[in-house]
Amino acid sequence: MEEVAWITATVEDGGTRLDAFCAESGLFSSRAAAAKAIEAGTVRVNGAQQPKKHLVESGDVIEAQIPESKELAPVGAENIPLDVRFEDDHLLVISKQALLVCHPCDDYRSGTLVNALLHHCGPDHLCNVQGEDDRQGIVHRLDRDTTGLMMAAKTDEAGRALMEAIQVKAVDRRYLTLVHGIVPHDTGMIDAPIARSATDRTRMAVRDVPSARDALTTFKVLERFEAVRGDNGYTLVECKLFTGRTHQIRVHMAYAKHPVVGDPLYRANAPKGDSADLGLHRQFLHSYRLGFIHPVTGEQLHFADNLPTDLSYALEGIAERSMGKTEYGQEVDQMLAFAPYPSIESWVYEEAR
Repeated sequence: MEEVAWITATVEDGGTRLDAFCAESGLFSSRAAAAKAIEAGTVRVNGAQQPKKHLVESGDVIEAQIPESKELAPVGAENIPLDVRFEDDHLLVISKQALLVCHPCDDYRSGTLVNALLHHCGPDHLCNVQGEDDRQGIVHRLDRDTTGLMMAAKTDEAGRALMEAIQVKAVDRRYLTLVHGIVPHDTGMIDAPIARSATDRTRMAVRDVPSARDALTTFKVLERFEAVRGDNGYTLVECKLFTGRTHQIRVHMAYAKHPVVGDPLYRANAPKGDSADLGLHRQFLHSYRLGFIHPVTGEQLHFADNLPTDLSYALEGIAERSMGKTEYGQEVDQMLAFAPYPSIESWVYEEAR
């Protein structure tokens, strides 16, 4: 059962960020836990929701719903296969398989990327810049059912530098996604703030509320596919992230009335039925390009990753309906001709578990 706690900010607290205040005052065990609660809407300042970067003032009354504490098992190393594309003493780049959660949470205490990194690198060779044992090595995340390239850090120096690079938009992160409907314009930008849904706490939504965070996604059309009975056509799109909000591409594309194929959460505007989702049981979303400057050596690193088998099969199933690739789509095809395919498929991971 949750309890509600109240704390009144003092003069000394004035100017402190809300997430930092909630952690430092003992309301939550860490700043990350406080930020999560703030984004979930369970923290209020003088009765109103505020974003985590809100600056507390003297006399403010902060109200927080404190979840019942649970005895959690320690996070340990597990021999989960990793598709490593680059590794040195400072960081590694992997191609994440589907079904792999990035870090432990209430629902997944084992079988996560952190467990795999602990086994692969050892606990003394992973960054812990977020100050939590269940986030070691993590500098950014992919959804459980999203595949593809992501970074992990071995040292705190590299971890802090990579997180800062993401924050200042110096990391090139691009995704391939197949969406419902025919996107009319070859390029576009979706600039719409994202917050927790007011009606379903498992979902995010485009909302104009104080807790919403800026979110910017650009897209380029690669290929369009004609509609037939039972669907409204498809468009293969490259999305580029300039911010890293939870479910950002999925929320933004659904907001644009072109939800991601196979997405179980954001499909209000999608045709119904397994055939409309091309037999997929997860969202068609793959992190296929990643570029950044190595935080220690200064080397410019670029990686590309082909689609895993299930997403490739879905595309092959509609290939005869193609309306032709765009010029940019042809460029991407040529680039991927030299890119490796994921070496670990989801079924391998499931078998390992």
